[in-house]
Parts: sequence; C-alpha cells; structure tokens
Amino acid sequence: MKKVILALAAFGALTSAASAADLAAKPYVKAPPPVAPAYNWTGFYVFGGGGGGLWAADQHVQLTGSNIPLTIDQRQGGSGWFGTVGAGYDWQFSQTWVAGVFADGQFGSIRGTIQDPINFMSSTQKLEDSWAVGVRLGWLVAPNVLSYVNGGYSGSQWGRSEFFDTNTGLNVGIHTNSFTRNGWFIGGGVENNLDIFGIHAPGWFWKTEYRSAFYDRKTQDELFDATNLPVGTSIRSNNWNQTISTSIVYRFNWGGPPIAARY
Repeated sequence: MKKVILALAAFGALTSAASAADLAAKPYVKAPPPVAPAYNWTGFYVFGGGGGGLWAADQHVQLTGSNIPLTIDQRQGGSGWFGTVGAGYDWQFSQTWVAGVFADGQFGSIRGTIQDPINFMSSTQKLEDSWAVGVRLGWLVAPNVLSYVNGGYSGSQWGRSEFFDTNTGLNVGIHTNSFTRNGWFIGGGVENNLDIFGIHAPGWFWKTEYRSAFYDRKTQDELFDATNLPVGTSIRSNNWNQTISTSIVYRFNWGGPPIAARY
C-alpha cells in the first residue's frame, strides 16, 4: 500500500510540472475588446427641416443708367426664418472619410431694410427663396457621426419692394422690381444617426449646418408705380447671407452590409 501511495504522489508531481511548463510555453492572451461596426455611408439621401438667417448688404444710391454714386456705402440688413428641403449622394472612400454632392432649396421670409437717403424713403426687402448646388467632404468622428465642410454655387430670389417716406411713413408710389442674385457659399455641420439617443431608427439622421453665402452686386432701379418708368436714381448693393438650419435626413442604404474593415 505504501508503494502505491508513493507512486500516485510521484505521478501527481510530474503532471503538475508538465502543466506548469505548458503554461509557461503558451502565455495567456487577453481577448480583444468588442468593436463597433463600420457603417456604410455610400448612397442617396433626402432631407427636410428649417432654421433662421441673417442678411447684410453694403448699398449706395447712384444715377440710373450710370455708375456714378450719389451716397457712400451704407450697411443694411435683416433677419427671419425659412424651411429647407434637399437631396444628395455620398461616397465613403475610406474608413473615416466621406465625400458627396447635393442640392437644396430654402424658402421663407427673411426681411430687411433698404434706404434711399437722397429721396428720404426706405423699403422692406424680402429674400423669398434661395437654392444651392455643392460638394461636401466629411470625417467620421464616430462610425455613425459625420463632421463635414461644404461649398458651391448659390442663387437667390428677392421680392418687389414698396418705398415709404422716412418722415411720415406714407407710401410714396415708388418701387423696385423683384430680381435674382447669384453667388457662392461655404459652410459646415454635423450629421448623426438617431440611434445614438437610444432610439432604434435605422436610416434616420439629424443634421445641423451653418452656411455663409456671398452674392454679387445688383442694381435696382427705382420706378414709379403708375408708369413703371425710372425715377432717375437706383440702389446698388451686394449681399451676405448667414443661416443655421437643422434637418431630418433619411438614407436609403443605411443598415446594409458594412464596408470591408471594422473600426
């Protein structure tokens, strides 16, 4: 019996030594932490929303049909609200970079003041709508959050303006016709998937964007209401518009297979 016990003890010691040697040869490797999926941003999208805006203009009065100024430049401006709709296409060309093209329109009521100090009259000018076509470049700060800059061409439509006496406030029977302005814009924003708020909403995003648009100088002839003939003076001005908007975006391909690599 004593020999059996000694044999079992020796066998146990040999087994423990072999196990220790095996562990020493194969050290423990910690499992990698779970990673978030790499979503695919490539595809078409549409959006709609609203926001607020400001416009400023450097303007002067000049003789109609000439470039002879009668006053120095004066800074005028206005503010208001608008709605916006648009569509675009994005292309994710790496794990962290996205490029795209888009087009959108803004419509609403951004109003401001224009003045003619020569004839002691002023008017309210309204930006009725604007539109833009541009490109954007974005960086993914998270798999489902895109920070981007954009820029491109912009056009705008301005309404007819009726002039009033600056002393009495009475209509003086003079107006300027509606007109369009062309220019360019730059901007930027952030777009994120609504799932980050604990809502399961595949394909739905929230976008907030700042935009600054610069429009060329335009001459507005002052016209008599009764005859539509020139008064003899015109207002020449440029325009700088700033807007902040927030929109709901729907991406048609969101939730499809991820791109090849994971983050």
